Amino acid sequence: MKLASRVKVISPSLTLAITAKAKKMKKEGIDVIGFGAGEPDFDTPDNIKKAAIRAIEDGFTKYTPAAGIDELKIAVVKKLARDNGLTYTQEEVIISCGAKHSLFNICLCLLEPEDEVIVVSPYWVSYPEQIKLVGAKPVILETKESEGFQIDPSLLSSKITPKTKAIILNSPSNPAGSVYSKSVLEKVAEIAVQNSMYIISDECYERLVYDGQEHISIASLGDEVNSLTIVVNAVSKPYSMTGWRIGYTAGPKELIQAMSKIQSQTTSNPTSISQKAAVEALNGDQNSLGKMKEQFTKRKEYMVHRLNSIKDISCFNPSGAFYTFPNISGILGKSDGGNVLSSSLDLSNYLLGKAHVAVVPGSAFGSDNNIRLSYACSMETITVGLDRIEEALSKL
Repeated sequence: MKLASRVKVISPSLTLAITAKAKKMKKEGIDVIGFGAGEPDFDTPDNIKKAAIRAIEDGFTKYTPAAGIDELKIAVVKKLARDNGLTYTQEEVIISCGAKHSLFNICLCLLEPEDEVIVVSPYWVSYPEQIKLVGAKPVILETKESEGFQIDPSLLSSKITPKTKAIILNSPSNPAGSVYSKSVLEKVAEIAVQNSMYIISDECYERLVYDGQEHISIASLGDEVNSLTIVVNAVSKPYSMTGWRIGYTAGPKELIQAMSKIQSQTTSNPTSISQKAAVEALNGDQNSLGKMKEQFTKRKEYMVHRLNSIKDISCFNPSGAFYTFPNISGILGKSDGGNVLSSSLDLSNYLLGKAHVAVVPGSAFGSDNNIRLSYACSMETITVGLDRIEEALSKL
């Protein structure tokens, strides 16, 4: 079979590949500790589940408008005003099947072949692949761990060409857990306005910020930058609703209309029941957020401390999300007795085979000197997993 050429330009998700391999080992009876998946281990809060049950019992199980129900759009508008100081109308909001779907719809509607999109590294695995899938070109903007993975404005300016269409921001960041400072965001906003460059702002981890840090939406920094910003968010992470598949986008009306048109011919509406649950998530009791965040904070502090105590590993202290991104450059070049571990993928495979611990190689995120560990799992799991990692690395 001759497949379309566009299939060849993208790479499969290493995150999902590692998770799938770990699940296969578990099915074979192997006790695998999984630090791979970006998914909270908490159950979806009861009030949200009950809202979904009511929707089923009320027969709310049919098609909805392709771009989402008005009730959920209104809830999104209120949330953005309440939490982010942003003003939108219903016509400037679309509901999609998760933030990944939202981002791909944006790529389809905004990017032409040969357009360039600046992607900040380390980056979420799907950003470059979605850009390539629509024929555009990802331009990588590297950040330094020593600078807190903050964007260097002068380096950003040097990446801009006449073909530059947009930049993707992710704060808090997956995988590094960095949170962009207000001063950095102000510089980015200034550069974007000067160059008429769109900003795709992925804010899915905004409610998971620690250590007194503050999430700031770049769209809130003035009318000029607001007009260029497309805000993407979801209920997946803060409400432990990953499987419910509800994301949303707020931005210029013309873009939202275009995304609605694309969605009407591809997925149609997001699941009706999930939309009702998302209304409750945004409008209902928010106490569950504080409880989850409290647990994440404890897990983060423990994991960072443990990783920094392991020989040849150093770990940046993340300010958001639920990942650590330890630097493993001190381990690369060592041997397990038969093979030299020359990359983050080699180390990830070694840890999975030797310690039965699944981590994600940093190469998936554009940084081969790192691996990613999720602390969206129990403290017991974290403790056992780190014990295994420490023991396995001591044998190199």
